[in-house]
This record gives sequence, C-alpha cells and structure tokens, in this order.
Amino acid sequence: MASLDRPTALASMATSSFDVVVIGAGMTGAGVALDAATRGLSVALIDAGDFASGTSSKSSKLVHGGLRYLQQREFRLVYENLRERQRLLENAPYLVRPLPFLIPLIASNSVAGRALVRGYSSALRLYDLTGGWRIGQRHRKVTAAQAVSHLPTLRADHLLAGFVYLDARGDDARVALTLARSALDHGATVANYVRATSFARDDVGRVTGVNVRDELSSHTFSIPTRCVVNATGVWADEIFAMTSHEDTHRITPAKGVHATVARHRLPTDIAAVLSVPGDRRSIFVVPFEDGPFTFIGTTDTPYEGDLDHPECTTEDLAYLLETVNGATSSNLTSTDVTAVWAGLRPLLTPRGDERLSGRTADLSRRHRVSDLGDGVVHVTGGKWTTYRQMAQDTVDALGAYVGRVGRTRTKSLRLHGVGPWRPTTPLETHLYQRYGQDALDVLTLIAEAPDLADTPIEGLDYVMGEFVYAARAEMVSSLIDLLTRRTRAHLLDARATSASAPVIALAVAGEMGWDESRRDEEVESYRALVRNEFAAAGLIL
Repeated sequence: MASLDRPTALASMATSSFDVVVIGAGMTGAGVALDAATRGLSVALIDAGDFASGTSSKSSKLVHGGLRYLQQREFRLVYENLRERQRLLENAPYLVRPLPFLIPLIASNSVAGRALVRGYSSALRLYDLTGGWRIGQRHRKVTAAQAVSHLPTLRADHLLAGFVYLDARGDDARVALTLARSALDHGATVANYVRATSFARDDVGRVTGVNVRDELSSHTFSIPTRCVVNATGVWADEIFAMTSHEDTHRITPAKGVHATVARHRLPTDIAAVLSVPGDRRSIFVVPFEDGPFTFIGTTDTPYEGDLDHPECTTEDLAYLLETVNGATSSNLTSTDVTAVWAGLRPLLTPRGDERLSGRTADLSRRHRVSDLGDGVVHVTGGKWTTYRQMAQDTVDALGAYVGRVGRTRTKSLRLHGVGPWRPTTPLETHLYQRYGQDALDVLTLIAEAPDLADTPIEGLDYVMGEFVYAARAEMVSSLIDLLTRRTRAHLLDARATSASAPVIALAVAGEMGWDESRRDEEVESYRALVRNEFAAAGLIL
C-alpha cells in the first residue's frame, strides 16, 4: 500500500485538476475524501495544519452513542451514533474496540436511590433498544462491591450499586490518519500543511479553483476543481467568509479539556461516568490503552479565544480534579497530572427560533450540509463517531457540480491496515493496535535494526521503530507531529516525552533530513508547547 508522500502530492495538486478539493483533513474531511474517492471522483485533500491537528486529535477518544443525548430527546442522533459506532468497530477493528462503562449510583437516601435506579435503568434500556445492543451485550446492574472492584478508590458512602454498559474507544488521531491513507489507497491526492487562501471563480461566481499556500515553503499555487468541500470544523466560518456570504456565524465553539494521571493514582479497569455535583453534567474516567495512565474529561464550556490555541486553564483543571475527588478517595492534586489537552467542538449555532440556553452542553451534536450554489459545499457540526454519515451526506450533495455520484461505498469498507495478520507477542500486539497490517512494516524495520525495539520514553511502550516508520511513511513534518499525533506520547506523559525528545529527534533526523541545528529547533518547539500547556494549567514541569 502507498505511503503518504508530500512532495508527490504537492506536484500532483499543482499540475492536475480535480472533481473536488476537500479543505480540512480532520475526521470529517478525511472521511469525505474517502467517500468521494470510492465513488470514482478525483479528490484532493488539504489541511492548513497536520492531519487531525485540530479537534480530531483532542477528543475524549470515545466512539459512543451519547447516553446523555437521550435526556435531550435526541433519539435519532443516538440511533445514528450507535449505528456508526458499529460500522467503525467492523471497518477498523484494530483501531476501534469495545469499552465497558460503569455508572456508579450514589444517593443520600433510599427514596432518591430508588428514583435514581429507575431513571438509569429506563435510560439504559432505551439506549440498548436504540442500538446499543449491536455491540453484543446489553447493560447490566452491578452491586456496590462490584462497582468498587472496577474503580477501587470509588467512595463507598451512599454508593448503592451501579450499571455497566458497552460503548467503544478509538485513537482519534490515528483514525483520522487512517482515513486519509484509505483515501490515498483509493486514488485521492493528500497533503498536510497546505492552506486555502482564496477561491478562483468563473464569470457567474462559481468556484473553479482553490488558491493555496504551502505552509512549509511559502510556495503558492492554484488547484483547479469543479467544486469544494468545507470540512474545517471550528474554522468553518473562515471558509464561509472566503465565499463572501453575509451570514458567516455558523459555528459556536465549545471547549473540552482533559487531564492524564498515573493509573496507580486513579486505578480503573473500565471507563466510569462521574456526575458533576450541581452542574447537570458528567465527566469520564478512562484507562488509556497506551501505558499505565488514566485520563479525565471532558468539560463543555463556551469559547471565544484563539481557535488555534485553546488551553486547559487552572480553573478547567480544578473542575476535573474536584469532580474526581468528590467521587473517589484518590485525592488528586495538580502534581499528579502528567499531561493536559484542550480541543474545540464545532457546534452548530442555533438558527431562527431555536433557543440558546447559554450552555454549550445543550447545543445539538447534529451535523448540517449546506450548499448556496457557488460550488462550495459546507459540512458543519457533528461528532467524530458519525464522521462516515457526515461524509456520505456531503458527497451526496456534490451531484449538482460533478454529475451523478452514485451510492456511498463506505458502509462496509474496511479501512487501511485491516488484513489477515494477527499479533502473537506483546510488541506485535502494541503495534497491531496502532497500525493493523502495517505493523509488519514496523517489525521489518526492527528486524533490520534491533535497537529500534528500544523504548525511548520512560514509562511508555512506544518503540523507536514507530517514530522512524512515521517519519518515513506518514507525512510527518515536525517533532510535534510525531509526539502529539502519530504517537500519543504527549497526551500520556508530557514531562517524560519532553525529556526524551532529543533522542527521538536524533533517531529520525536521517529520515527527515534534519541537521543538528534543525534537531535543536524541533526539540525546542516541542518543549515550548509543553511549557505553554503546563503554564496555562498551573502545572510545574
């Protein structure tokens, strides 16, 4: 299978014309590129940054129906989420896997306890009926002792019992990258760090090309195309503005933050849903698959700052830690935090007589596809679990510009990396759960140079061969790409990753063409990212 090769992709974009240019290489844009390519359209996929460098690498890593959406009577949305969850489990089984969730039931008296049990029992029964059963197991009630066996520091005070149900997890950045590679496998041309700056138009104002700038070289060129898809998430209003439409406020960003702690400080063998007292919200406590860590999140608050640099603040971190400490005896403090991350959800701004409550948690997670007849189709809103449905709806709308598009082929399409090979050793298992069949390529590198089996970051399972492979085959442009998205080392333990950054930079320097000066620059850029994130959250390096 083809590797992502940036020079080849840029040359093709500068010399070819396409049926569609997709702007935005997060989950949705990569999904659109794949859907369009499998229907026989010629596709160019670009992003001003790296693949999934926005929202699609900063989610809660959960592929789920959204139990709380039932409270908002979003039954169709939950049904769609659960249907698409099942398709991801089938189409990318090495990347997306089932994950049990615990809901502990805590009440101060027997009357409140009975009402709580009835409420959750009804909600989970409806969740199963809406599609939760597809995963192969319905919800079940567990005793208080069984709940504590899963989350040992859970406070026993007023703990009545619990419910366990199944959803799924997935590495969002790896899924987005895999979608881009799958689109490449089906003929799409794919490149990161290519920014759309304006549109070329014909005499009647229809878009005929996308003017772009290579962010790494500052070279500018135009990509001729019959139509464009705006799949830029929280940046969608910028593309709306480029099309000169008057109403450009379509997106209401909501910030979600997460924090990572060592697993021994917050031990759990399944995910848990903890209620936030007085806030009508809940947060997740989730065991990371990569390494002995647990992450906590997410918040859901309005955001008006720099879209490129959302931060986890001291207040955000306190909110998460206070919620966990209220429900457990872990007594977490900021010194327990090994990493933080913040992302922005591209929620739809209410239209017309739709009511805005002031809580972004109350805004719909539905998506919208809009076309004003100028050659640009916009897909906005949604959540990454339903990226495939969003992509299907978007490509369906391209018929006005490219002719008959036929039916989607992605419902049962196996993604890049799915194959017959299965692991038999711990190292093979670790690699398989990230690369699927491509793990064999990493294993070949290690066989040729056994020192690539070394784990350069203390406490993490990543082997040096993964970094070298990513530099060679996954269109990496920086050390930040390697540490934050190709691997998730940065989200697990940013301190340990920062300490090992020079060793990793040296190991990939040959693949990247970095001399000593460039290596130092790359290390400093990554360490500056860590310093800034920790400073914003009030953490000490």
